Amino acid sequence: MDITLSTCFIAVDDHDKAIPFYRDVLGLEVRNDVGFEGMRWVTVGSPSQPDVSIVLEPPLADPNASPADRQTMAELLAKGLLRGVLFATDDCDATFERISAAGGEVLQEPMDQPYGVRDCAFRDPAGNLLRFTQPLKK
Repeated sequence: MDITLSTCFIAVDDHDKAIPFYRDVLGLEVRNDVGFEGMRWVTVGSPSQPDVSIVLEPPLADPNASPADRQTMAELLAKGLLRGVLFATDDCDATFERISAAGGEVLQEPMDQPYGVRDCAFRDPAGNLLRFTQPLKK
C-alpha cells in the first residue's frame, strides 16, 4: 500500500489577493475556482506536481459557523496562526529574490539550518507562513 499526499488546504481571507500571489509570484497554476453558498475555493498547484493540489479556502468553510467563530478564525488568520506550508526549491536564494522583489512579506532571509536545509520564509497576503527549503549539499 502506497499513501501519498494529494491535497492540502490554506485559509485565505481574500482570494483576489491570494490568486496573483500563488499564481504570478510563486508560479503555481490555477486548476479550479469554485463558489458555493457564498464561499470560494481555488485550487492551485505546481506544474511539476500534477497530482498534488493546494486549495485556497475560506478561513472557516462552514456555512453554519457562528459569527463569534468566524471572528476568531479571522483573527487567528491575521496573526498567521492557522497554517504553515513548506515548499521545496532547488535554489533558495533565487526563490527568495523572486518573491521579495514581487513584494512578498519577508520573515526570514535565506540561511543554513542545522537540520540540513537552507531556507527562507514569507507570509502570503492572508498572513500564512510559507517556507521555501533547499537541501544542503553534503
